[in-house]
Amino acid sequence: MTAPAHLDTTFAALADPTRRAILARLAKGEASVLELAEPFAMTQPAISKHLKVLERAGLISRGHDAQRRPRRLEARPLREATEWLEKYRQFWVGSFRRLDALLHELQDGNVSAKKKRKRNPLLGHKGGVQ
Repeated sequence: MTAPAHLDTTFAALADPTRRAILARLAKGEASVLELAEPFAMTQPAISKHLKVLERAGLISRGHDAQRRPRRLEARPLREATEWLEKYRQFWVGSFRRLDALLHELQDGNVSAKKKRKRNPLLGHKGGVQ
């Protein structure tokens, strides 16, 4: 299953913990660059670089509010990434269900095999050595 190129950009942007923290902050509402930089021990130019990566990926947008340029979260790229990941989640859920069914079948088979074990006429009792 090949992913569209924009998913590469989205996942590359999400690969950095600082950018994920910025997105988590923006999920609470729009914020200025200064507000976004506040919790990080880095310069404003460093935060601006992270914001540019997020903007190129379409994960955030820049608003206009007088002198302020607040950033806001854009849901579309995250939704597309989630939809892409969901296909794999469904695959793994199905695989685990089949594995679970196989394990139950094997466990039931072991119980049945123990009940069906025949007496060994040479030993005079069921199964193995006493």
